[in-house]
Amino acid sequence: MSHAEVVAITADQYKQAQIVDPDTGPATISHVDKIDSFSKLLLVLLAAFAGGLILNLMPCVLPVLSIKVMQLARQHDAASARRQGLAYMAGVVLSFLAIAMAMLAIRSSGHAVGWGFQLQNPLFVAALVYLFFILALSMSGFVAFGQRWMGAGQSLTERGGMQGAFFTGVLAVVVASPCTAPFMGGALGYAVTEPVIVGLAIFAALGLGMSLPIALVSFIPAASRLLPKPGLWMERLKQFFAFPLYATAVWLLWVLGNQTSTGAMAVMLLGFLALTMGFWCFKSQKAFSRVMGVIGLLLALMAPFSAQLQMRGEMADEETVAFTREALDELRQQGVPVFIDLTADWGITCIANEQATLNTADVRQAFKDAGIVYMVGDWTYPNAEITALLSEYHRSGIPLYLLYPAEPNAPAIILPQVLSKAIILDAIDSVK
Repeated sequence: MSHAEVVAITADQYKQAQIVDPDTGPATISHVDKIDSFSKLLLVLLAAFAGGLILNLMPCVLPVLSIKVMQLARQHDAASARRQGLAYMAGVVLSFLAIAMAMLAIRSSGHAVGWGFQLQNPLFVAALVYLFFILALSMSGFVAFGQRWMGAGQSLTERGGMQGAFFTGVLAVVVASPCTAPFMGGALGYAVTEPVIVGLAIFAALGLGMSLPIALVSFIPAASRLLPKPGLWMERLKQFFAFPLYATAVWLLWVLGNQTSTGAMAVMLLGFLALTMGFWCFKSQKAFSRVMGVIGLLLALMAPFSAQLQMRGEMADEETVAFTREALDELRQQGVPVFIDLTADWGITCIANEQATLNTADVRQAFKDAGIVYMVGDWTYPNAEITALLSEYHRSGIPLYLLYPAEPNAPAIILPQVLSKAIILDAIDSVK
């Protein structure tokens, strides 16, 4: 052979081929390794698919999903329902692929990013606050602007149900960005460390999982028949689902306040006031009211650009140590066990774990009794060291919980994304 020479292939060598390259020297290619890699990829794709399914149950996404379900309940044409289901799926999958390409492009330029990285920007969080507030106003029946954008408005429906379905899919992905469902963390971490085509396939699997319930309802007549008949209940249900959206807007406003200041929260609340006044003025046909409406909307748009929305530093906790790679390495060399909590204010799972488990008195006392240093890596703010640690454990988003034993060279114990006191206390006992 002119460039490479295959030396031997035997069953005893697990079908390994020794390839001698004149430029790089000998290298071993294992068929078994290839099979293992393919099996791992399949498992990751399944995990991404399952994570996408679970995303539909998140409080941010469920109200948007309900809009599409109610549209299908009104739909009497089976062919049109199928087309809308496919359009919704296309909107979801293409949106996930767009996010994947943006993440991979930013990473290739040398910047460290992961799932939810856009929420580290106060301006993006402010935009999401407005988005959820407008959607909630729309579902409450106060304004029809957001409703048309989502595809539930009459005018967009008349122009074409597929357009409405597609943008409902896009919107579902946008509002899902603060959420990390179980199974998603490992899958997304694997996606951003593999070749581009593999990463895109994993994000596509996530999108397929998220869009599957709507596709089933639109394609399977039996599933459609399970939906209640259209009626007044649909309007009542739509109005009810406005409240989770209001709650999400409040939560994101709190995230924004933690990132910046309480002054930023006040500015955004004034923006809510101006926005609501603008929509109210637009209900009038009088020219003066319309002008006042435009002024209100302009004032609302100016709020996110206030000087109050400047990123501030991380808040300190007396019982914890801020994560840095240097501090971790130093503690490990000294033989000190370390628990690392990689978290962010916009992580719903993180907040739930902290309130129900990590911040409870008995768990904190157990850490102290075992001499375990509690380190917090707050990814609410951009932090390359935290992103590097996530990548080291093949994760692309938070939460990530690591427990390092006292032995300096011992590997970390990776805890589940959803914690309980029993899980934490058992892990602490294992490193005593």
